[in-house]
Amino acid sequence: MAPENQLSGKPLIIWDFDRTIMDDDSDRWVVVEMGLTQLFNQLRQTLPWNSLMDRMMEELHSQGKTIEDITNCLNRVVLNPQIISAIRAAHAHGCDLKVLSDANQFFIETILKNHGIYDCFSGIITNPTSVDEAGRVRIFPYHGSAVPPHGCDLCPPNLCKGFVLNKIQDPTSQAIKKRAVIYIGDGGGDFCPTLKLGGEDHVMPRKDFPLHRLISKSSTPIKPKVHEWSNGEELNKTLIRLIDLVSLKV
Repeated sequence: MAPENQLSGKPLIIWDFDRTIMDDDSDRWVVVEMGLTQLFNQLRQTLPWNSLMDRMMEELHSQGKTIEDITNCLNRVVLNPQIISAIRAAHAHGCDLKVLSDANQFFIETILKNHGIYDCFSGIITNPTSVDEAGRVRIFPYHGSAVPPHGCDLCPPNLCKGFVLNKIQDPTSQAIKKRAVIYIGDGGGDFCPTLKLGGEDHVMPRKDFPLHRLISKSSTPIKPKVHEWSNGEELNKTLIRLIDLVSLKV
């Protein structure tokens, strides 16, 4: 994993994962590809999302599926070459890249490593995972035993991305001074951190996805500059332009 860049001249770029780096949803991908759709739909209304995905991992284990089977499934995920290019270019520019996602650690790390871009990121903040003694993947909420509840009305109980953003930007950290943030996302969970960004920051919502709609109809002023995108090519061009713009302001 890449070292964290604390130089104020280069932006901190925070990436959502599902429907941003990955065009699909990683949980949905595993459920569909591994034949769990019927059970998933049966339990969907009875369990919180993290518990539901943990239950899916239990089901796979009970069927004799191994870590390698799940890894092979995730390795079939195709990422847009323009997204990969944008990530590599931002890293080459010296930016600090982090993933902030409501997916899970095992799925994200496996996909990034398979596409050779895991080392472009200095951090992956998401719902943690482990493998138990029996070889079963376990999925836990970010706000669990190690991180206290967040109390945010905008976010699901398991992860408040605004809480994480504040933690990353903690003024008591060893950063030289506050870095400009470029936040790239698509979902409703990306709205809370968007509201915590300042006028020197930038948010890149995917056009016609929940974050874009929430920004468009927000009664709360949106402080960061908004740059919408629809596909990998638009994301790539916009991101490189913003990196150059932020770097020139130093």
